[in-house]
Amino acid sequence: MSCKIKIVGASQQTFILQASDFAFEDFNGVKGRNRFTAVPKLTERIASQLVKPFMFDYVGGHVSNIRTSADISDTMVNLVRGILGLFHVTVKTTQRIYELEEASIHGVCPSHYATEVNEETKDMTVTKVVDVNNCREKAAIYKGLATAVVDDAGKQRGESVVSTVKGAYTVKPTAEGGLITRARGREQQHFSPFNVKGGNFKMEATNEMVLLSVNDTVGAVESGPMQGKGNLVFKFTDAEINLPIVMQNLEDPITKAAELIKHLAAANRYQVDSTTSEDTIRLYQLLRAMPYEGLDILWKQFAGNEEQRRWFLDMIVEINDARILKFLQARFQARDVSVTEAWQTLLLTFNHLQTDAALVELAQMFLDMPFCKSDVDLWHTVVLSYGSLVYKHCAYTTPCPVATVQPLLDMAMESLRIGNHDDMVVALKALGNAGHPGSLKTIMRFLPGVAATPVDLPPRVLSAAVQSMRLIAARDPLSVQDITMSLFLQKNNPTEIRMLAFLILFDTKPSMAVVSIVTVHLQEEKNLHVISFAYSYLKSVSRSSTPNNHFLSTACNVAVKILGPRYSRLSYHYSKAMHMDWFNDDFLIGTTAEVFMLRSATNIFPTEILMKGEFHFIGRILQLMELGIRADGLQELFANGIPGFKGDISFSDFQAILNVLKNWEVLPDDKPVLSAYSRASGQEWFFADFKKETIQEIVKFFSQSAGKGSLLWAVIENLQKGVSWHRTKPFLIVEVRYFQATILGLPLEISKYYETINGISVNATASINPPLTERLGQLFTSDISLETDGFIGYTKDFWVYYGINTELFQCGSEFKAKTPVAIPWRFSAKINIAKKKFELDFPPCEKQFNLLSFSSNVYAVSRNIEEPGLDKRTPIIPDSNNEDVQKASTPQSDRILTRNKWTQKDKMCVESNIYGAGVCVEYDLRREFYHDEYPLYYFLGYTRMALKVVPAQATTAVDKIHFEVNAGPSSHPASAQELLETLSQVGDSTSEAVFNVNAFALSGNKNPEGYNAVFYYTPEGAKKNQLIVSHVQENSNWKICIDTSVKASVGATANIKWGAECQSYEMSITSETAHLPGTQPTITAKIHWTRMPEKVTRACTRLESYIPGMALLLNFSQKQEKNDVQEISASVNASSADGIDVRIQFPEYTVFRQAIPFPMPPVVLQGFQHDNTTMDSFGRA
Repeated sequence: MSCKIKIVGASQQTFILQASDFAFEDFNGVKGRNRFTAVPKLTERIASQLVKPFMFDYVGGHVSNIRTSADISDTMVNLVRGILGLFHVTVKTTQRIYELEEASIHGVCPSHYATEVNEETKDMTVTKVVDVNNCREKAAIYKGLATAVVDDAGKQRGESVVSTVKGAYTVKPTAEGGLITRARGREQQHFSPFNVKGGNFKMEATNEMVLLSVNDTVGAVESGPMQGKGNLVFKFTDAEINLPIVMQNLEDPITKAAELIKHLAAANRYQVDSTTSEDTIRLYQLLRAMPYEGLDILWKQFAGNEEQRRWFLDMIVEINDARILKFLQARFQARDVSVTEAWQTLLLTFNHLQTDAALVELAQMFLDMPFCKSDVDLWHTVVLSYGSLVYKHCAYTTPCPVATVQPLLDMAMESLRIGNHDDMVVALKALGNAGHPGSLKTIMRFLPGVAATPVDLPPRVLSAAVQSMRLIAARDPLSVQDITMSLFLQKNNPTEIRMLAFLILFDTKPSMAVVSIVTVHLQEEKNLHVISFAYSYLKSVSRSSTPNNHFLSTACNVAVKILGPRYSRLSYHYSKAMHMDWFNDDFLIGTTAEVFMLRSATNIFPTEILMKGEFHFIGRILQLMELGIRADGLQELFANGIPGFKGDISFSDFQAILNVLKNWEVLPDDKPVLSAYSRASGQEWFFADFKKETIQEIVKFFSQSAGKGSLLWAVIENLQKGVSWHRTKPFLIVEVRYFQATILGLPLEISKYYETINGISVNATASINPPLTERLGQLFTSDISLETDGFIGYTKDFWVYYGINTELFQCGSEFKAKTPVAIPWRFSAKINIAKKKFELDFPPCEKQFNLLSFSSNVYAVSRNIEEPGLDKRTPIIPDSNNEDVQKASTPQSDRILTRNKWTQKDKMCVESNIYGAGVCVEYDLRREFYHDEYPLYYFLGYTRMALKVVPAQATTAVDKIHFEVNAGPSSHPASAQELLETLSQVGDSTSEAVFNVNAFALSGNKNPEGYNAVFYYTPEGAKKNQLIVSHVQENSNWKICIDTSVKASVGATANIKWGAECQSYEMSITSETAHLPGTQPTITAKIHWTRMPEKVTRACTRLESYIPGMALLLNFSQKQEKNDVQEISASVNASSADGIDVRIQFPEYTVFRQAIPFPMPPVVLQGFQHDNTTMDSFGRA
């Protein structure tokens, strides 16, 4: 961009700016081969606004109070701010180096100045560096992933964005003070999705102004009515509408949105059309651009069409402001949406809603709507979703008003007053989602030993109360530490509650002093479950490598050294906690996985099982999916023990458990048998209590005695008539955006979008012979036939955008990845349950199709609103044969960088000429990188991979592929029996053919070709099994024979022979366990071969060549020694309670490693004795 500007003084401190000769050019191509090109229509559009007068105040080198005509857009005002920023400078003649905080286009930031005077011309050169990384009020916005916790420790490992801003001014002294004759600005930014140290995108913005002339003012400039536009600080506008990855004309958005919904619904009706996935982003933009009335118009248009109605409701959740709340309010009040539609739409709406205070207040109306309370699942969704909205609001508002969480506090107190346990759980879970420190006093009223008034509440309520502090732990760690420490130290509290309190305590990242207090109390603890849970958690966290646990892992390591001698041998029958993680400094990413199993002293089943994961990325921690299960009812069922239970995990043990489960009808009606919940991004979005009534309904549904009135009977009747069903679900999984002002007055944006379209389509027709007449149990003696075809799949699109984004134009770098998965099917099935026979017939493969593919590339993109259909894009890594050496682009360096090109393209297929089908894997990778750059270049360049099914040349034309399983063979097939007697292995009279499998290609009246497999079992003595697979074809005698033998607690052997009558090749595999008194447990395994095919030998030789390198990476040692030339053996020895020794012997060498960290479940607890120790009813120490 370039222009001439004229500044006229309106008064001593007020001036008027006008621009002329404006020009706009864009560059999209390869440096050296392409050039800047003019964009005349956009130039004309911008020039028509810049030519109008802009008034501003200028005092002491500072710009303020910008005014212009009301019809001038904020984008134009920001461009003028970029121009005026060149005049914004603080000059001090008494100091050569000085620092101060001042307002600039980047916000209120520290500025560092240095001045130098030219002794000949007396001109002063002023250099200014703005520290945009430490602004008190920064002109930047972060949107999306408010539930991702900021990880300050992770930021210390590296940054993904680094910016520098520098200005240089030449000031000529005058009688009035000074005249700026030249001003230059330069802003550089380095960005990477990973650590900027490992390669990055570089953005450079420069602007320069040169004084052409100074003239006396003649006449006044006509300015007209003016409207205040603020100071020099950049103003962000229309961020929600200006999506960075699309550019389209937003006029008449209602009509365009209607057309897109119809198009998407039709194109994805029977399968997912991967070419339409980008259209969903366009539709989101149109919906955000339309007025509220547009939603009403579209609803009336689509409400009567089931397919288009679903698409409309799925897409409007991304409007994310007051319009969607008002629309849902109207629908809920009219009750013209189903409960299922209501909870799905409201769940996504609340989780994608903007988080300003007005919207939070408006969302409270759903807590009082009768429709929301008409269904339990819908009510749960409303309350939990409101809690999530409060949490996100508080993430950007400090301090967060208590008024936002007050409705939930009122619900909790009312439930406690009336004693409704179900309402208590709902309110507490919602408070847990909100994570508001102001709710701690209310939560404390539900906690034993903490509440001012003693409480007697069931374990599931206490569990919900403790877990409701999980997010407050990061916002008010000291208060949560006080509460959870008190709960943990009170030995009369339920064991489960103490362990949950321990977890929340460590979520606060306690100091070494707090961990020391816990350690001291654990040394005096008598409850083995509490000891086992706490010690296993401390031990696993002591190995943590993630930045957020840097100091905590050190404290836990000290605690483990103190507690280890006494508690390291606790049995796995006790409560356990497991924490595993990894982190990579180059990528600034890592993952964490945790599993918690909470047991009580009186029951075989765990009280509660929790599983969760975290994803660490560039200074933030995102909690992934979390699952939790409680078994209150089952515990009550097993409270009196299990008659016949031995604890050796044998079949008789499972039978004993089943015998107790048959008594489920004695459970109380009002207590849950089983409870489950799920959380995503730390927010609980689903929970359910399965009571006795639920089990009764399930039993009734599948009951053999059920007749025509049952639900399953109706399902079967519909199947016999023919069923056609399909669903499509678009979903914007991630929308994360970061905006930052630049010296040009243009917004720089870094955005990530992750969109998916999921689809399933099913057509099915069944027939039953003889037909059902009285009860469902007749199915077990009928022949059931099923014809079905359909599709299941999805398309996922992922974008990363880095560049300038306004409503007028976009220019930057864009990473685009697409992953379509498509699994079509068509087959017929025949089932006879009484005969234990199952058959499938598939049509022949006639054309190829992709099962899975992935493609990605990185482009330089430019778009403008005057030509929205002209999407210019050039691959960042061009597919060309340019020179292999080029100079670095940075002007400060003349060093030569060597450009490396790497391409790999291949296609590998496995085809069967029997079935006339094959599977192919193909890939095409193109990369270009420099020798001194790192991880970013792994991803730059063209990538395409695909897994596809292809037709193959068959020996004979295939009519269909027949698959059959027969689990009720009465005798051995003749050929297999003859082979058994010939091999004389398990061919005795006690061998039983358990089942056989056929996989044949059928062609007219010709004999079937394919494979037959028969599985034999010998029940007496050692458990012996044999599998014989035969190639069924004329003149073929190829077979594979696998014999296995298992001895309980000793080991297992497998002998494998294959080739002609199983005689050509042979190998064996053996494994043994040993645990003699006074020794450590040992597992040994051995692979021995006598004859092997040449192809297998070559493949194994190639594979073995990688072993030394892999062993070195895994910290194994290597010793050259001669071992058995036809054998590979390995041994694993439990050398300690938390470590193993591994030794692997190859023919030419041995690799080994000692003391590999690995938690083992030893049987004996040594050196630990306490009186009154809590023990399991069946557990052993």
